[in-house]
Amino acid sequence: MLDPEAVKTLLAVVDEGTFDAAAKALHVTPSAVSQRIKALEQRTGRVLLVRTKPARLTESGQVIARYGRQLALLEQDTAAGLGLTERPTAIQVAVNADSLNTWFRDVVRELAGDDDIVLGVLRDDQDHTAEALRQGLVVAAVTSSPQPVQGCSVRPLGSMRYHAVANKTFAKRWQGKDLSTVPVVVFDDKDDLQDAFCRRITGKQASSHRHYLPDGPVFEDAVVAGAGWALLSEHQVKRHRGLVHLYPDDPVDVPLHWQQWKLDSPPLQRVADAVFRAARGELHISAPGT
Repeated sequence: MLDPEAVKTLLAVVDEGTFDAAAKALHVTPSAVSQRIKALEQRTGRVLLVRTKPARLTESGQVIARYGRQLALLEQDTAAGLGLTERPTAIQVAVNADSLNTWFRDVVRELAGDDDIVLGVLRDDQDHTAEALRQGLVVAAVTSSPQPVQGCSVRPLGSMRYHAVANKTFAKRWQGKDLSTVPVVVFDDKDDLQDAFCRRITGKQASSHRHYLPDGPVFEDAVVAGAGWALLSEHQVKRHRGLVHLYPDDPVDVPLHWQQWKLDSPPLQRVADAVFRAARGELHISAPGT
């Protein structure tokens, strides 16, 4: 058996980033944190942490972290079911930025009235959110991957539809130019949406004249103001008048999936139910569960 306190300490180091920060969060000394991690590594015979800043889990550490998160969630559910705690259950999920900025807001609104749940969101690109599940950082994720992470179930949510757009002045200025030479707005260095679209249209990457703006509203504002072209979701396009569709017959559909741990957890199920209700209202979807 693994020492629960040592497993809890491993999670604290990953969540807080350093041994010192974990010690403060756990109200113990940094030496105690180091000793617990060392004992856990000796017990498993594996290196569990890469001692960088922030600390990173090894593959073996990810297995322990998933176990620790699952154990913590089950303990919370059990205590709540027995009326032994008034603390809400913490549900950590990973969500891509465009979903957070559009349909996932409805999830937050619905769960705002549930005093038994506190929702924590880790934001990442939809092609990378499954990695947070794999590392044990979250219990569920909105992801583009249809392949279930070990120990998880997966169901399709539907597709976010994107359109290549720009403001009128910008579109007129660059009309007739090769799209790969036109200034572009991208979210961050994980955002391949614009490059993939440009490769489909021109066979080349999008322009090196690019603005990196890792914030949903700021990203939209930059396109509306004429900083460059970009792919915006239908929901985002509807928020702004005067945007020009550069390729109206070439939308991009990005399939999204909901992956969650295979746990019988009522709070986790309530979050999942809220996610699917919100998805039905905004995404291009087939029948749920198909």
